[in-house]
Formats: sequence, C-alpha cells, structure tokens
Amino acid sequence: MEKKNGIVGFTGIFRESVADVKDGSKVVFTGSVAVCTPFIELLAYTVRDRGFEMLYVPRADAKEARKIKEIANIGYSVVDEKGDAKDPDAVVVLGGLAMPKFGCPPEDVTQMIEAIAAEKKPKIIGVCFMNIFEHAGWDKKINFDTLMDTTLETVVK
Repeated sequence: MEKKNGIVGFTGIFRESVADVKDGSKVVFTGSVAVCTPFIELLAYTVRDRGFEMLYVPRADAKEARKIKEIANIGYSVVDEKGDAKDPDAVVVLGGLAMPKFGCPPEDVTQMIEAIAAEKKPKIIGVCFMNIFEHAGWDKKINFDTLMDTTLETVVK
C-alpha cells in the first residue's frame, strides 16, 4: 500500500496505475452522471501526454459512450460525440457508481466490462473516495487490478 496526499498525490497515483498501459491505448472511464465527470476529466488531463483514446461511459451503459477530448484553454472534457468503448486496454471505474442515489449495481459494471472487452482482458482500475467500494462491497464483486481510495478533508475558516 502506498500513501500520497493532496491533488498531486491523487493524480500521481492514477498516473502510476496506468504506467504499464501502452501509449495510444484505449482507456474507458465509467462513473455516475455529473458526480464523477469532473474527476474523470481531471484524470484524463493527468495522462494527456500518453496519447490515449479516452471515453466516458455514464452508469456503465456502453451505448452512451462519449469521447473525452482536449479543448484549448479549457482542459479535458467529455464532449457530446459518441465513441466506441469496445476493446479497451484499461477500464477505470469511479466510486460514484457504488453510491445508492447516483450509481448502479456492480453487476452492471462487470457485464459492461465483459461486453466491451471482447477478447482482451483490460486492466481494471477502481478510483473512489472515502472507501465507498469497500463500504458497498464492490471490492469483493469487481476484480480490480488497482484500487485507489482517496479521503477528503474540508476545513472552513
């Protein structure tokens, strides 16, 4: 287990988790609508120099896959352009999917991965906050190759 702090720690650990994924590979992110999207865009920015083809699949519904692109003077954004999630080299599962109000059952995620993986065995990376995958039991239902957990602390002064 490795611990790092802050946003740089969060993005750095993600970057390390995809270090063995070849440049130019397809990376599919799946998460809950609105809640996970900003984190996906931040993580996409983190690997901007890797030439990845990146897609966002809302609520593990591959038919709704959208491309993630760099927008000049803005950063990386999910755009309203359909994409093909088939044959990914890595699938990044965001913890918002494990939240009762925002997510879906873990079986939806495993079915999506099986459907899009075809012959490949993509690397499965879990990215969550506040141990949501453990609290919801997803760590026992999805075979994560890497599971990142981040704890947030807010102070009002």
